[in-house]
Formats: sequence, structure tokens, C-alpha cells
Amino acid sequence: MRLQGKTAVITGGASGIGLEAVKLFAREGANVAIVDYNDKAGKEQENGHNILFFQADVANRESVDHVIRDVIEVFGKIDILINNAGITRDATLQKMTIEDFQKVIDVNLTGVFHCTQAVLPYMLEAEKGKIINTSSVAGVGGNFGQTNYSAAKAGVIGLTKTWAKELGRKGINVNAVAPGFIETDMISTIPEHILVQIKLITPSSRLGKPEDIANAYLFLASDESDFINGHVLSVDGGMMK
Repeated sequence: MRLQGKTAVITGGASGIGLEAVKLFAREGANVAIVDYNDKAGKEQENGHNILFFQADVANRESVDHVIRDVIEVFGKIDILINNAGITRDATLQKMTIEDFQKVIDVNLTGVFHCTQAVLPYMLEAEKGKIINTSSVAGVGGNFGQTNYSAAKAGVIGLTKTWAKELGRKGINVNAVAPGFIETDMISTIPEHILVQIKLITPSSRLGKPEDIANAYLFLASDESDFINGHVLSVDGGMMK
């Protein structure tokens, strides 16, 4: 029960890594607000007790402000924010459309800004909070065919380090997790022979599982990480070492 009595907002919490984090945080005693665009999947995860769904488009500031006010009205506070929501629109630079580039930036980078700025007043009032942003190995080292995604995830690292400097003295820790290739729907379009190659270049010789990332979120959200600030935690099986 490492999160007993705390309230966590997890964006993109209706599926994949986010959903794994929702379940883990709830087991550890937290009230969890799933913030996701997918209304059907989000409602399916509600338990009527400490897991509730709130629909929002993180790329839309009005939508984010509205849903954060709703979370406060229901739970009374926000102790933890997990900026986990993300999308892909892959193509090489030559073939990538302006629309696909901008959409990924809007969700994966600007969405992190929207959610954090909306939650911040409540954490400042409490003089304590944990913000965990989701970057990626693509944000650390780039990735073929992911100009937009890599740019957004590199930007998330910049936000994380800047906010750690600004907010640390106010009792708010800001860190990032950089997942490797994780077994979720997001990698379902990667051909099998490419996945084999990924496993070969990963020292741990496997793809990551959603719980690998959820466990990293849990540590950074818990009191055990109170002196960790501005860090990017790679959870990639050693790929970027």
C-alpha cells in the first residue's frame, strides 16, 4: 500500500501501459483517475470505488482544464500525475505529412504541457506532488521512421528537466520514464522480423512488458523517490546503454 490515501491522474490509462499502471496504483491504495479519449475502454475500467474514468483530449486545453476540475471535485486533490498518453503516426521524413507530424506533437508533447499546467495549482497549494512524464528510447536516441514521435519524446525530456529545476524547491518532483519496445498495441504494426532484431540488440533479450513500466511509475510516484528529481529512468532492457 505504497500509495495509500493518494490520488493519481493517469493519462492514456484506458489501455496498454497506462491501464497496467491504473491497476497497480489502485492495488497500492491510490484513488486513480483514468484520463483518456477512449470513452468505451475507459468506462470499462471503472470499479465505482477508487478507479474512475474522465474523458478528455489532452491536446485540447479546454478539455484538460475541465476534466482536472472534475477530478478535484470528486477526489479533492491530486498528488500524482502520470503523463502517459501518446500516439504514433509513423513515416520516414520524406513521406511524413504535416498533419501527422503536428498531431503527434500535439498529443505527445503539448498534451504533457496542458495536463501539467492544469494540475500544478493544486500541487503548489499542497506544497507536494509527483509528476512522471513518459518519454521513450526514441526520444533519447531517435528511431527510424519516427521523426514526429522522437521529436515529441525528446521534448518531454526537456520539459522534465526544466520543471524539476522550477518546481523542486516547491516540493514537487518531476521525473521521466523512457520505455524501450513494450508489448502493447503500439508496436503491433512492427513486422515480426524487426521485432526479432530488436530483441537481438536488447541486452535483456526480450521486449518489455507493460508492468515493467508501471513498476517504474510506481517507484517514482512513491515516497521512496523523494530525493529523485529531473531524472530520466530508462526502462529498456539495456538498449540505450
